[in-house]
Amino acid sequence: MTIAEIKSLFEADISNCASLAELQELKVKYLGKSGLLTSLLKSIKNLPAQERPTFGAKVNELRNEMESRFADKAVLLKSSEMQRRLQEERVDISLTDCPSRGALHPVTLIENRIGELMTALGFEVLSGPEIETDYYNFEALNIPYDHPARDMQDTFYITDSILLRTQTSAMQARVMEHRKPPLKILCPGKVFRSDSDASHSPVFHQIEGLVVDKNITLCDLKGTLEYIAAHLFGPQTKVRFRPSFFPFTEPSVEVDLTCSNCGGTGCSLCKGTGWIEVLGAGMVNPFVLENCGIDSKKYSGYAFGIGVERVAMIKYGIPDIRLFYENDQRFLKQFAK
Repeated sequence: MTIAEIKSLFEADISNCASLAELQELKVKYLGKSGLLTSLLKSIKNLPAQERPTFGAKVNELRNEMESRFADKAVLLKSSEMQRRLQEERVDISLTDCPSRGALHPVTLIENRIGELMTALGFEVLSGPEIETDYYNFEALNIPYDHPARDMQDTFYITDSILLRTQTSAMQARVMEHRKPPLKILCPGKVFRSDSDASHSPVFHQIEGLVVDKNITLCDLKGTLEYIAAHLFGPQTKVRFRPSFFPFTEPSVEVDLTCSNCGGTGCSLCKGTGWIEVLGAGMVNPFVLENCGIDSKKYSGYAFGIGVERVAMIKYGIPDIRLFYENDQRFLKQFAK
């Protein structure tokens, strides 16, 4: 092909080019290693010597013109592509249907609410390690080696002396070792036990409360729990203590609340008793105080441990603890309000 023929063909091709991909194909067609213009340059060696300079100058002039046209065309096509995308991908902010909003998890709602209630009473919120030592999780809390809580089926041991904490009570000993009374702390967090069914999970959330000061009595504990119960379940809620046993408290109590479903008259939820067991509590065992370097003759204290999922199940009428961890949107959306 002659220079004139190639130029005429190029004009038609560049005019009809509608995309960057087509433009790249044209570059290869004309300026590539086997392109039409490149072939003309290679043919110079076949011309008489006196014609070569003039022919070569014309070919290079056409090459420069093509490269300039390619550059201009690329700018136009990129601008056109951008406008097309802006039209196709634009978001109409006038739409009335907004995407659904996220919401706090029911466990987080209860944990935050209890935290708000207790900080209003002057409690300090602290967090501790989830991987704990045997000493802080058991020994410092007056739990001897032969206690059932040390059974391998109940506790996740990493080594003989390192484990996943079974209770946030471990923070009691850590704080009492390094601080002197008065103490008023709240310790929320995940705990781990080898148990799984409709009412138990191997991972769940607990909030531990601890107060140590002079002249602390069981009445102070009951008043604190009545305050929590009234604000979580309503002012009509009553608190009942039943004698129990925990190695780290003495005396120890199981704490029942009047059933939030029937108001204490008896129903299927409370099994006709009118009461629902919610948490464990008691006065801090003097042995625990002494283990942590606190004079048990001068100071006393109370402690309580609240299972957050347990409270959420009662408050929201949730029958199975596993629903909290399945991430079913139908379940979680109920708490978006």
